Amino acid sequence: MRGWVMADADPLQRVDALLDDVLPPPRVRQQLRLAAGLTQQEVAEAVGVKRLAVARWELGQAHPRRPHRAAYVHLLKRLAERFPEAANPDSGMPTPASESRGSG
Repeated sequence: MRGWVMADADPLQRVDALLDDVLPPPRVRQQLRLAAGLTQQEVAEAVGVKRLAVARWELGQAHPRRPHRAAYVHLLKRLAERFPEAANPDSGMPTPASESRGSG
């Protein structure tokens, strides 16, 4: 059993804790942040990490660890509630790269 799960919690609570800790795909993480008009720096400050960590999470190069993971998962869930279209991995939400290619 992982150390972060309270040993005295009942099995259903332990299972819920595991399921609530799931991150969306990296592209969706970025789409949610952009939909909210947040910068990587703003997310980093809210979660308590450096901006580079958020950049790496959005690229799928790294995954947040506890205790920052819980805060990041909570942020993404709240953003998905407010911007459900951005929570779709196949949505055509513009990214900084696609926006720069679009003008010409």
